[in-house]
Amino acid sequence: MRVADYARLVLLAAIWGASFLLMRIAAPVLGALPTAFFRVLFGAIGLAVLLALMRTTWVFKGKFKSTMLLGVINSGIPFLMYCLAAKLLPAGYSAIFNATTPLMGVVIGYLFFQETLSGKKIGGVIAGLAGVSLLTATGPVTISSTVVLGALACLVATACYGTAGFLTKRWISEKGGLDAKLVAFGSQIGATVFLAPIFGGAALIAPMASWGDMHVWLAVLGVGVFCTAFAYILYFRLIADIGPVKSLTVTFLIPPFGVLWGFLFLGEQVTLAHLEGGGLIALAVWLVLAPSQTRVSNAKADAKPPVSD
Repeated sequence: MRVADYARLVLLAAIWGASFLLMRIAAPVLGALPTAFFRVLFGAIGLAVLLALMRTTWVFKGKFKSTMLLGVINSGIPFLMYCLAAKLLPAGYSAIFNATTPLMGVVIGYLFFQETLSGKKIGGVIAGLAGVSLLTATGPVTISSTVVLGALACLVATACYGTAGFLTKRWISEKGGLDAKLVAFGSQIGATVFLAPIFGGAALIAPMASWGDMHVWLAVLGVGVFCTAFAYILYFRLIADIGPVKSLTVTFLIPPFGVLWGFLFLGEQVTLAHLEGGGLIALAVWLVLAPSQTRVSNAKADAKPPVSD
């Protein structure tokens, strides 16, 4: 990986970490499902504006339907699942389950996309989960059918994330590629189209109790335009450049930034568990991103000149 790839990975984690602050402002007032819908809606609008300002030609090379379907898998379903989980689980537990995304990516890649399953990747996932658990530790929760349903919703979301990374590579990158901005734009259109009837139906059955104030809508705009539109451009560019599994390690870096923004803007306390968790997460990122010994050995072997008879 290049230095620029590491920088974009860290920047993406910082942006998505900031989304938790904005969601805390919007979701309690508007509700989980409306917040998710407006997030993808404003994300799509924000991307349309960015594409216009950057004078990007809207040429999808026959991949528009693929990008829309990716949006359903990578945004629509996961956002909806986390909305459901938010009603059933503490936020800390949802964050812990979100960290299973790289694990899902490794397992799904091995089962369906011919990815190798190395000891380093497995060790990295385990270390990352341990680190995130320390950072997002909450009080004990009694196991019940409600908790199980919430956990399953989170796991469906992370499975979607893991699958979408490989599908992006197969449907987009390996078929001539496509501008990351167009992939992000098409995906948010797909997510918006998917969530719109669900939001509309829910609004008819149970109208929103409050439409909030200016601060709430500024938070929604921020999470939609900055944490979705701009962030997904970075994410799809990373998938194209470094692959889906390495891109998914961003989920290990999000919790430390969530803690940092909470400390800076909300006055939340930083404890020894945060430092220990951050160390485990750093170890996890190194293990998952480090090239396997087999690949290094093969590269050296390929570099050797042929021996003449």
